[in-house]
Amino acid sequence: MDHARYLFTDLSDTARSVKPSYYFMMRSLLHSRVDTGLTSNQDVEDEDVNVYLAHLLQSFGDPEYLESAKPYLHRYDHEVFHRLTRSTDSRLKYKIYKTNADFLLVSIGVFDNSTQTLLSRVTGSPGGGSRRQFEPTEETSLSRGRTYYQFAYSYSQLVNRKHPAVSDVLNKLAHGFDRYIRILAHLRGEYLDLVHELSRGEIYHLERSVHKEKERELLRAKQDEFLDAYAAWRRSESDRDLAALRDAAEAVRKLDPDFSFDVGKAVDRESDGGCDTEPA
Repeated sequence: MDHARYLFTDLSDTARSVKPSYYFMMRSLLHSRVDTGLTSNQDVEDEDVNVYLAHLLQSFGDPEYLESAKPYLHRYDHEVFHRLTRSTDSRLKYKIYKTNADFLLVSIGVFDNSTQTLLSRVTGSPGGGSRRQFEPTEETSLSRGRTYYQFAYSYSQLVNRKHPAVSDVLNKLAHGFDRYIRILAHLRGEYLDLVHELSRGEIYHLERSVHKEKERELLRAKQDEFLDAYAAWRRSESDRDLAALRDAAEAVRKLDPDFSFDVGKAVDRESDGGCDTEPA
């Protein structure tokens, strides 16, 4: 992930400096460890776990990460085991165990939700009333988290031989799962200020704001592609670059109906000796 894309302003800093949000996650995590008395390297050297957790918390603010996690997520044990029994791929098994363990850790620790409602919202899997009676208890979810990290650790030794540090972190998370849940729970209330549960209206407006931001990012990317296509055509005046320019202009117009660029007029200007005016 490009951490520079996600910034925050440190209001406790008189300079109001802007920093990557990874910095905020790490600082909040370290403060939470001190606040709870569960400091780093207390029982085992686990500064590497701090780095892993800060990156994990950062990842949950990235829609691309959530999208990439979807294929590996399952809400119930029987779904996980059914998927695993059909595969002999150690890397796939590692990915499934690790991804589900990470989501359990964040669901319980940060969102105080042992039933993994967060997971169902990401994957779109049903969580209706007919299945609520089968929802796992908090103790069951804690046990699942420990077990999943333990299995992820076992498979990581097969697939991460070049990066043994990852295996060490997963092993520490398996044995200290409850400990890290307590740290994240404190972080949730003291530093993230999350409400216990968002209302339907709040979720709707949050989703709309995220969607609008994604649309703005896509529009900026298409505008850059259009300018590149325009510059390429001005240099070559080839039919291929002209076709690419038309496609780029249409792509921008689909996202911004107010965008106006007449390819035909641009061709006429070039035919009349060129023009220094760039497209608006």
